[in-house]
Amino acid sequence: MTQTVLILGATGRFGRAATKAFLRAGWHVTAASRKGAGTARSGLRHIACDPMDRDAVIRAAQGVDVIVHAVNMLYRDWASMMPDMTANVIAGGLASGATVIIPGNVYVFDKDGPAVWHENARGGVHTRKGMLRVEMEVAFERAAEQGLRTIVLRGGDFIESGPSGNWFDKYIAHNAYKGGFTYPGRMDAVHAWAYLPDMARAAEMLAAKRETLPPYASFGFEGYSLSGAELRAAVSLAVGRPLKLGKIPWFAIRMMGVFSKELRELMEMRYLWDTPHRLDPAPLRAVLPDFTPTRLEVAMREVVAQSAPSADWPQPLRTT
Repeated sequence: MTQTVLILGATGRFGRAATKAFLRAGWHVTAASRKGAGTARSGLRHIACDPMDRDAVIRAAQGVDVIVHAVNMLYRDWASMMPDMTANVIAGGLASGATVIIPGNVYVFDKDGPAVWHENARGGVHTRKGMLRVEMEVAFERAAEQGLRTIVLRGGDFIESGPSGNWFDKYIAHNAYKGGFTYPGRMDAVHAWAYLPDMARAAEMLAAKRETLPPYASFGFEGYSLSGAELRAAVSLAVGRPLKLGKIPWFAIRMMGVFSKELRELMEMRYLWDTPHRLDPAPLRAVLPDFTPTRLEVAMREVVAQSAPSADWPQPLRTT
């Protein structure tokens, strides 16, 4: 019997990747966004659903097996929107009996923790956004007592095949074909990266095994654990040329933050670029022993190809 997944925030970064991953695995996908726009095809339909409207979420969740909570919010809206949205998704899951899958982030870990971040070490954070994410996850964990099943799959900064304004494509690699590489932090500090096609594929595999998992299950998705120097080498290999290093002007961003709330919010998370960290892969590997991640060089070739200046550009270097 074909299973059905509701993807809230289907036009966002993780939502787009999840839509593709679930479709490829043979699920019926209901892609929900505020406008409900999109091209329908076999196994896929689009609906309009405002995640701030509890009744709308409950209606959309009726008859589905899994809900992917992939709604994006601007940083400045987290405090005002996240609690109500969390309650609405919990209500939708309880009303329908569906398992909720949440793409988690690393904000729930403290900068003074160990270099390998384990799921049982979340909490004790020092940032507002980290505390909000902890509160959100705790709300889902407590909802298990009411019968809700939740899976959190936690990844680092996103790397995806199309430009979306994230750190990688907007700042780090956007000038790669011109010979530039701009990095926000220490070049020797390991940083967690999640290649979205892989992370979404792992989410679908967890969804398929949901009945074998605890009511509240949380996994780290290691993805690529890379220092700035290693990421620069990978991008250089993909574009076939050496890259000159540039740095993010954090001092200027701090000064401009006096007038911009968005930039102030950006500054709060700067510690992630100077704090070495990686996500513990062991728990996910134990549950998904057959999951094979995309090789870094393959992912980098796909990603940076989106910014190639022309089809005549020299082919990237090949590896054996």
